[in-house]
Amino acid sequence: MRKRERENPCGVCGHYHKVEEGEVCGICGHSVPIGSEKTSLQVSAFPSVILPEFLYLGSYDNASRSELLKTQGISRILNTVPSCQNLYKNSFTYHCLPDDKSFQFEEANQFLEQCERDKERVLVHCMSGKSRSPAVVIGYLMKSRGWRLTQSYQWVKERRPAVELSEGAHQQLQEYEKKLFGSVGSSLQLPVVFSPAAGPHLSFGFPKTNDIAPLPAFGCTTTPSIFSRAPSDIAPTNFTFGAGQNVTGNSPFNTNPSNPNVTDIQMDGS
Repeated sequence: MRKRERENPCGVCGHYHKVEEGEVCGICGHSVPIGSEKTSLQVSAFPSVILPEFLYLGSYDNASRSELLKTQGISRILNTVPSCQNLYKNSFTYHCLPDDKSFQFEEANQFLEQCERDKERVLVHCMSGKSRSPAVVIGYLMKSRGWRLTQSYQWVKERRPAVELSEGAHQQLQEYEKKLFGSVGSSLQLPVVFSPAAGPHLSFGFPKTNDIAPLPAFGCTTTPSIFSRAPSDIAPTNFTFGAGQNVTGNSPFNTNPSNPNVTDIQMDGS
């Protein structure tokens, strides 16, 4: 390795490798794609600093980079997901929360408080570093700094913009805030996930599927059917075929003598 390369370590991992050429670090596995911005890579490679020289927040990927953690002076790790393996037990002091459904704020706070008393730097991580581990860190800020939920959330969100608390995490944080302060403060403005069911309904002139179409009035008692009327309601009683006395007997038709092909229909009173 050339002298210049030995004097200029990687600005991200602190080791010596040809970072400008995209060479993978032989110690920690870090690599920088050609043409990428160093600042954006530092955000993804390193965990987020929540409290300088003490509290760090990140993902499982951050926790798997042991050499990067050592360059930041991190010696203890709080694992909030039991399914995540503790990779470097010989290099770091681990504490793993036993349940991945509920948040054991008090247990996590005891470990973090001990780290702060010992002046040891600690990483709190989950799988993605977006919901579970941020919730634990927010709970610690509420307990140790006396901040309400909104202030603690904003503090963490500003230092790690990728934070997206789930509804379950938000609800348990509200319950913990009520336990600490006796009341729940202002609600957090969490991102709203678009749902087609919650969007505006476009009908284009057609009836909605949940609209009940009016039933026809068949069998309605207020409108009598024409088939149920008496015959006297259809034909007038004074309407008869033929004259008072038929010329041809029972036939109602009278043949015109002047024209046998014309048949006269006579009515009463004509």
